[in-house]
Amino acid sequence: MQQADNPKWGMVIDLDRCTGCSACVTACSLENNVPIVGEEDAGYGRGMHWIRIERYWEGAYPNLTARFRPIMCQQCGNAPCEPVCPVFASYHSESEQLNVQVYNRCVGTRFCGNNCPYIARQFNWFGYAAMMPEPLNSQFNPDVTVRSRGVMEKCTFCIQRIRRGEETAKALGRPVLDGEVEPACAQACPSDAIYFGLLSDPQSTVSQLSRSPRSDVMLEDLGTSPRVIYLKAGSGAIQKEQP
Repeated sequence: MQQADNPKWGMVIDLDRCTGCSACVTACSLENNVPIVGEEDAGYGRGMHWIRIERYWEGAYPNLTARFRPIMCQQCGNAPCEPVCPVFASYHSESEQLNVQVYNRCVGTRFCGNNCPYIARQFNWFGYAAMMPEPLNSQFNPDVTVRSRGVMEKCTFCIQRIRRGEETAKALGRPVLDGEVEPACAQACPSDAIYFGLLSDPQSTVSQLSRSPRSDVMLEDLGTSPRVIYLKAGSGAIQKEQP
């Protein structure tokens, strides 16, 4: 059941701080067992990545400024990918309020990918994980499913880290602290451009930043209620506090 008006986890990305270094892409691949498909398959459009960096240019030659925008699954509150899945492999998590994927249900119709306006889903064509040579086949994260061929994949906000943080907080008898849960992309970002936390907590960093005059979401007119909020570039980057 979708609950678009009750967001929980969310992400804020400061576009003034993003340098396009792709550290987030690498960290995401390592954390979530996203395989490297190789140059040939990538050339056929079969690349596997849960996050990509899009580059834009501002100004006129020769005074050009490069701008970068990391794009992953936007974790829509009203996700257009969910109602088109014939086997309910793509559904909304009531506890985390995220769009999640059940891999052992997926039959690879790719309807969800066709219906995603953010082009945030990838199809596993050949079971690349089983084809990884040594010693790369020993690097898989045991907390994340190694997917087989024929299924759709996408960013999960590193839900394994969210669950671990929630379970740790529950065991200690307290709520999850602001900044306690951090997905791989945010942890690896050298310019501290990515913030993650509870949108449902009005005092959290991401909740406050989401109300900034600089805040923006992609394709807002579609009414998908994304959980990824971008801070517009060109207005001066905010200073991120160090723990």
